[in-house]
Amino acid sequence: MKRILPLTFLAALAGTGPLAPAQAETAILAGGCFWCVESDLEKLPGVRDVVSGYAGGSTQNPTYKNYERGGHREVVQVDFDETKISYGDLVGIFLRTVDVTDAGGQFCDRGFGYSTAIYPLDEGQAADATAQIKKANQALGGKVVTPVEGAAVFWPAEEYHQGYYKSDVRTLTRFGYVTRADAYKGYRKACGRDARVKSVWGGEAYKGLPKTGS
Repeated sequence: MKRILPLTFLAALAGTGPLAPAQAETAILAGGCFWCVESDLEKLPGVRDVVSGYAGGSTQNPTYKNYERGGHREVVQVDFDETKISYGDLVGIFLRTVDVTDAGGQFCDRGFGYSTAIYPLDEGQAADATAQIKKANQALGGKVVTPVEGAAVFWPAEEYHQGYYKSDVRTLTRFGYVTRADAYKGYRKACGRDARVKSVWGGEAYKGLPKTGS
């Protein structure tokens, strides 16, 4: 099968970035708020980088203001070392960090743009993703609605979204004039993300992550 190369590797070929190691792989996953998915998956051993962005739609260069109108979801692009974590294991862990039973969004964030999905980049990833969905369905009694979509172009989100959950930049939010990291923590708790994931998954919630929660 033909492997679709990670964007970091393509950038290197164009002379715009460092050459990615041969064992580097890429995954594109939609799990609602990309800040939260980035926060969770960056904890995984073997994950090199997680970038927030948009994918799945038909419009070019989507932004935070218009991505959903163009048919995109909030997603993350995960670059990982396949000698340390497999694509299948990554997807299996990801599924246990979201509400796979909710087709209308995630937690307090409603609408298609916040719905869950997996965007495999080749036939091998598609087979692995489908197998992980099957396992999740068996664990939850057939309630999983997360789709395995076709390959999609990844569009990075605006710079201020990247690493939002750990940024010490201060900003005015509904939680006051606080760091983005503190605003993120307040948002995640108020949105009920962790409580709902634990309600759906029980003892399997966040299974595989070194540390549970945000």
